[in-house]
Amino acid sequence: MRILMIILCCIAGIAYSQPGSEIILFDLKAKKKKVTLSNPQNITNHPGYDNQPSFHTDEPVIYYASFNEQGRSDIKSYNYQTQSTTQLTDTPEREYSPTLTPDKTGVSCIIQRDNGAQDLGKYSLEGTDPYVIIDSLVVGYHVWADNSHLALFVLGKNGSPNTLHYLRLPTQKDTVITENIGRSLHRIPGERAISFVHKISEGNWQVKRLSLETMQVSFIIGTLPGHEDIAWLPDGRLISSDGSKLFVINPRKEKNWSEVAVTDAALLKGITRLAVNAKGDKLAVVVSE
Repeated sequence: MRILMIILCCIAGIAYSQPGSEIILFDLKAKKKKVTLSNPQNITNHPGYDNQPSFHTDEPVIYYASFNEQGRSDIKSYNYQTQSTTQLTDTPEREYSPTLTPDKTGVSCIIQRDNGAQDLGKYSLEGTDPYVIIDSLVVGYHVWADNSHLALFVLGKNGSPNTLHYLRLPTQKDTVITENIGRSLHRIPGERAISFVHKISEGNWQVKRLSLETMQVSFIIGTLPGHEDIAWLPDGRLISSDGSKLFVINPRKEKNWSEVAVTDAALLKGITRLAVNAKGDKLAVVVSE
C-alpha cells in the first residue's frame, strides 16, 4: 500500500508540474520562397496546460489536451470557423496527444492511468465509447500509418532509452526500429513514410524517414540545435522553432533553415509543439502561458 501511495503521489506531481501553455492559431501562406504567418489567435485562453494540437483532416477542427482544475488532462476540440470549444472527454484518467483516426470515426490518444500505465485508446468524435487499442506497451506518442498500422514512441524502462516501434494491429507484430527518438512523429506528405527525430548524441539530432514499404530508415535533415518539434507543410517543407522564432526548410532542395515572417511575433515565447492542417493554410503553435 505504501508503494502504491508513493506512485500515485509521483504521478500527481508530474501532472501538476506541467508548465502552463496556450495554443496560438495562425493563418499560413506558403509561396515558393517564403512562408508567412498572420492573424494570430489564442484559441485556448485558459489557465494551465493546453497542448498537443492536431487537426481534423477535413473539418475546421483542432483537437488538443487541456488540464482541468484537478490537474488531469482531458481532450477538447476547437472549431476555428465557429470559434467554439467543446470538451470531448471528462474522465478520471488523463488523456494526451489526441489524433484523428485514419477512418475518421474517432480520436486516438494516450491514456495515462493512476497505476503508471500509458495505454493507447480511442474515443468517438463525441468523446464516448472508450476503447483500448494497446495496453501492452508504455506508449508516449503515436502516429497512424493507416487503419491498422502505427508507429509508436515507447518509453524506456529502468533507464533504458525510448524506442521507435512499428506495430501491426491485425497480427500484433511489434517491430523495434531504433532507439533514442524524440516525441515528434508524423506522416510525410505524399509519401508512404513516417518521419521521426533521432537523438543520436548531444548536439546531433536528425529528422529521419521510415519507409513503410521497405522498413528502411534514411536521413532527411538535421534539426535546429536542441529542438525536436517539427511539422510538415503539404508541399514537403518542414517547419520548426528554436523556442522564440519559427524556421522553414525544404529538405530536398535546401541545407539551411530560413526564418518565417510572423505578424505579432511577441506572442511567440517558449515555442514547443507545432501542427499544420491538411490544406496547409493554418498553423497551430504551442507557446508558454
